Amino acid sequence: MMKPIRFILGKIILALDALFTPKGLVRSPQAQAAVNEKTRSWTLYQLRACPFCVKVRRQLKRLSITLPIKNVDLDPDAQAELMQGGKIDQVPCLRWRDQNGQDIWMYESSEINQFLTQNFSQ
Repeated sequence: MMKPIRFILGKIILALDALFTPKGLVRSPQAQAAVNEKTRSWTLYQLRACPFCVKVRRQLKRLSITLPIKNVDLDPDAQAELMQGGKIDQVPCLRWRDQNGQDIWMYESSEINQFLTQNFSQ
């Protein structure tokens, strides 16, 4: 019974996301290049119709951040990366590197969005 409900809700979430896509932050070409370079090695692990993943993708769009997005339900390699690196089977998950080159696996959409806002709202 839950599978059809999730399917229908997922389609509604994706439709609303497409209809109400946020506008991106406009930066100078140099500032955007700096953001692109900083996030070059970052990855978002997600499920396409997950409302929490949509929340993070919308924040990425608002902040004009482009990074690889891996769908763990469609890509077994992405699922394996998530489990090997992050050790938790949960999405959304943002993998980023700190100043020391250490991979950080960040879960929880609100925490990810706060992190993105603190680092890229300018």
